Amino acid sequence: MRSLLLALPFALLPLAVAHAADEHDRDHEQGSLGAHEHGVGRLNAALDGQTLELELDSPAMNLVGFEHAATTDADKAKVAAVRAQLEEPVALFSLAKAAGCVVASQELESPLFGDKPEADDEDAKDEHHHDHSEIHAHYQFTCATPGALKTLDLANIFNAFPATQKIQVQLIGPSGQQGVEVTAKTASLKF
Repeated sequence: MRSLLLALPFALLPLAVAHAADEHDRDHEQGSLGAHEHGVGRLNAALDGQTLELELDSPAMNLVGFEHAATTDADKAKVAAVRAQLEEPVALFSLAKAAGCVVASQELESPLFGDKPEADDEDAKDEHHHDHSEIHAHYQFTCATPGALKTLDLANIFNAFPATQKIQVQLIGPSGQQGVEVTAKTASLKF
């Protein structure tokens, strides 16, 4: 299943290339950082048999409201609250109860959670380095009745984390693959 998630970007490569050309032009016009864009999260989703994998990546700003190390009690409480929300993926992703999905494994990673950030050669050379903390969540579910998973509803993510304006989704399911951008108004996808 992990290989299916890893293959997802390659399967959607033609869409990504066209989108990247547009993004590249806009990044140069606006001075954006591209991959790390506040308000924008990324979700890879794959349903294969009884296994559902979800991989959510988001700038920490979208989820906790800041990207610096939590030093104040208020910041530490906010990070703890967000982590607790992310540790409840069945509710966060509104998975249909009829599907009987249970968490088989989950990983949460972020410098805000005390994880050491990965070294980036570009950052090492850049004397104007800015901290841009990401939060990465990877979930694997085993679903007793995967046919009951008709939709993936991301409304709870938008409700829980209002600074998230859109989520770029790459999804592989029984009806094929799709790459879409969802917002709070259009937060539901069909598998």
